[in-house]
Amino acid sequence: MDYTPISPFMRPISRAHLRVVERPEASVPGKPVNKWELLRELSKAQAAFGVSERDLTVLQGLLSFFPDDALGGNTEMVVFPSNKAICERLNGMPCSTMRRHLARLVEAGLLTRRDSPNGKRYVRKRGEDRVAFGLDLSPLYCRAEEIARAAEAVREAEDRVRRLREVVSLMRRDIAALAEFGEEIRPGLGLWDQLRDTAALTARALRRKLSLEDLSAFRTELETLLDQARNVIDGPETEEMNTNGAHFGRHHHNSNKESIDLEPALEKGWVAGRPLDDDTDRPVADVEEPDTRRVPKIPLHLVIASCPSLRTFYQGDVRHWHQLFDAACHVRSAMGISVSAWEEAQRCMGPEQASIVVVAMLERFSDIRSPGGYLRALTSKAAAGEFSCGPMVMALVGRRSAA
Repeated sequence: MDYTPISPFMRPISRAHLRVVERPEASVPGKPVNKWELLRELSKAQAAFGVSERDLTVLQGLLSFFPDDALGGNTEMVVFPSNKAICERLNGMPCSTMRRHLARLVEAGLLTRRDSPNGKRYVRKRGEDRVAFGLDLSPLYCRAEEIARAAEAVREAEDRVRRLREVVSLMRRDIAALAEFGEEIRPGLGLWDQLRDTAALTARALRRKLSLEDLSAFRTELETLLDQARNVIDGPETEEMNTNGAHFGRHHHNSNKESIDLEPALEKGWVAGRPLDDDTDRPVADVEEPDTRRVPKIPLHLVIASCPSLRTFYQGDVRHWHQLFDAACHVRSAMGISVSAWEEAQRCMGPEQASIVVVAMLERFSDIRSPGGYLRALTSKAAAGEFSCGPMVMALVGRRSAA
């Protein structure tokens, strides 16, 4: 047919009927598109196009009347079922309901009416010419790329919400654990009750479907509480308190000797953190002692003060042991220490003591020929219970005092 009508039969014309005229030819995709995949993409991005699930159900019924699985090519994309046939294909949907959803698809720019002069839907063949009056699916095909981009944006937004929800859930778990741990080491603080209440409220909120803004607000609140809890649990005051208690315990066991060693592994009568038998000079096998090698007995602020070079290579704050570990991981590769040597040091010394050793080596980097080999040598001594980071840090303190 030489003319394409734009006005519907016995209905007023609207902006939706003019879109087919306004759309440039360059916007038409050049390759066929699977109609069912396109419908799935539109289902994912339905909010962006202002259509509902029932609208898409009607569209699915119309697509079932199109004989090919792919839209596009040289095939005319006009389907011409009657209203009765459409309602039967939609499992008996009322005709008035079907027409309402059909109008919404037209308003959304996903369909175009090609009404015949009498409003009927049919196809007429005259020789090689074929003229079809009905519902044109070409707007849906022309917007395939737009639908795909909108669907991908929805998936990315859902992925961001999912990842943020996981982070909030893990932070809530840490908040609850820190509340129990903090109550043990510093009982009576109101902060622990606040942590428990926040953890309970967050767990209750996570049962609902939260938006990205709500999850971001929860994350900000939990980060603040986590930082407060860490300041109380492993802040400078707690470190000094733990260090004083450790000194007191060592003087109780060995009150006749004065030592600057800050780890029990170097004291006489101890090997690998276990006492020696007086007769055999071998470790007592049946005495269970805590693995004190993994708990540094030196204040963190003293480590930072004795290693000023760390601030040159690491710009972040170092107020807690986990931040010192992050700093050591950052400077480790710059010092040429392999991953295997670093992991072995953590296994034998513990993450905190291994971090102290690495930042102390950074302070004396110019004097160490092979940092990786040096760390492996210290790791071997630590595995045998013959190494402590305490004298290493104290030597740096004395070096700075002498300078």
